[in-house]
Amino acid sequence: MSTTTGRLDPPSEMEAWITKLFGSVDAVREQRIVRVTNTVTWEGALFNDLRAMRPMEVKGADEARATIAAAANDPFDHPLTGTPADTFGRIEGQHGITASNVAKYDGYHGVLVFREHDPLAPVDAAIVADHLRTCLRWGEAALEADPAARYLFVLWNCLWRAGGSIVHGHMQMTATRGMHYPIVERLRRQALAYAEREGRDYFDDLALVHDALGLAVDVDGVRVLASLTPIKERETLVIGRPGADAVTLAPAIARVVGAFRAAGVVSYNMAVLLPPLSPDAEDWRRFPPLARLVDRGDPANRTSDIGAMELYAASVIASDPLRFAALLR
Repeated sequence: MSTTTGRLDPPSEMEAWITKLFGSVDAVREQRIVRVTNTVTWEGALFNDLRAMRPMEVKGADEARATIAAAANDPFDHPLTGTPADTFGRIEGQHGITASNVAKYDGYHGVLVFREHDPLAPVDAAIVADHLRTCLRWGEAALEADPAARYLFVLWNCLWRAGGSIVHGHMQMTATRGMHYPIVERLRRQALAYAEREGRDYFDDLALVHDALGLAVDVDGVRVLASLTPIKERETLVIGRPGADAVTLAPAIARVVGAFRAAGVVSYNMAVLLPPLSPDAEDWRRFPPLARLVDRGDPANRTSDIGAMELYAASVIASDPLRFAALLR
């Protein structure tokens, strides 16, 4: 961690505008910036307390709800006739049914269509558990069809701001071959290298650091961390226990989604990173089931929340993880 100070000298003509937005001119003359870097994964973030003090205001929430209502009776509302099936058929859960993605990321790419049309409807641990269980059953069906497709990846893009092309609530699943996706494989190798170098578990130590700073919450034995190096606003890590089933993450994921809603967040991404569904001769003993969730901002904002800094340098963050940790608690 390091800090620096950003300074500026505004013209008098800007003073009224600055005071309206930030409370005073003095507040912007000197700005304290905190830089945090994870030296194991080389993820990093730049926090500006001035930006973090701004209240969250999701101006597009009403617009999003109107769009959701207007999208009723879309193809996902009648998935048996409005969506294709995978070649191994459909997997059905209590709260959703699978379909095959028309434009695929990978050889096996499915969609879990929620029975509930509204992606912002209340979500509890039982619903999340059912969705994860259905995703796992889909992965097992893909594995049975192709024993090399052992690497399951689950994602949830809520609304268009997060990359969702269909408004109707849904998750997606892919099953890839050869090795896991690069970001997952990189994390596995980083955790192994850390254990070899330090004689300690990387995920345990990551949780200890966050807990020491008041950024960790325990939910049914699963660790929930308001990230110190978020990829974007309010990123939260949900870390299970090595060898545990992905469904054990459900109560913690539901807690994070609830905290998002309490913060006014309506658009978000979730990814569930899992060891392979069958052995691949690699060491996955230190890799727990884990999820990452992140706020994607106001759905009415035409400015992207990710630019060249986030893509090629470090994340620029306006939200204070300590404040979000309070919502998680």
